[in-house]
Amino acid sequence: MKQVLPILILLISISAFAQPDGKMKERIKAQKIAFITEKLNLSTDEAEKFWPVYNEFEAATEKVRNQGRDIKRQMRTNPDMSAAEADALLDKFTKAESDMHVAKIKLVNDLKEVIPSIKIIKLKAAEDSFNRKLLERLKEYREKKGNRN
Repeated sequence: MKQVLPILILLISISAFAQPDGKMKERIKAQKIAFITEKLNLSTDEAEKFWPVYNEFEAATEKVRNQGRDIKRQMRTNPDMSAAEADALLDKFTKAESDMHVAKIKLVNDLKEVIPSIKIIKLKAAEDSFNRKLLERLKEYREKKGNRN
């Protein structure tokens, strides 16, 4: 079973890149859930408590990431901003960074109540591994798509 799941995840993820944007995000999220559940070896009881906490964190960080993208877009589109505009933008940027830090601390504190600390540490490694594999697949997909044109 442990060997079948990674292969299944790989096949699903490759086909996910061919899907429209919304469906692709849903499939990637499902793959991430399966990947993290396997890597953390979550019991049914742990998973029931873990996922609401983790999903809350993901929603909070997505909001902060969107704010960060908006800030970077403003920096690119307005390179000749005034000092006051730059100060305001910098304040927004540091607040977004602070919000991300606070969300990560909250996640750890909330997870300590539902899973052992060792699994919280393994979570970071699992997230990094999933993201690395996802980026590799995306790169492969783009290279294949580029070769067709």
